[in-house]
Amino acid sequence: MKKADVKVGAIVAGKSEEELKKPFQGKVEKIYENSALLAITSYDPIDETAINDLNNKIVVNFKKLKAARAAKNSKTAATNEVKVEKVEKVAKKDSKKK
Repeated sequence: MKKADVKVGAIVAGKSEEELKKPFQGKVEKIYENSALLAITSYDPIDETAINDLNNKIVVNFKKLKAARAAKNSKTAATNEVKVEKVEKVAKKDSKKK
């Protein structure tokens, strides 16, 4: 990929022969001159230890990135996102019984 094609917040696929054995997917957090900081979102279970050592983040050269496709047989990294749902109120039943 070229720097112009990489946007903050985009999900991309990447390779890093030095750190990880298999390809992975990540969300672009920051763009540098020749590389991007990714928060790893999906990876092969064989790389779990390395991913934990990296704290789910890695810097990858643009040449090693490509547009992401749906990941198959991969593990999804935990994120700090919180899902909020509206909870319905339940009417209290009459507790006074004679």
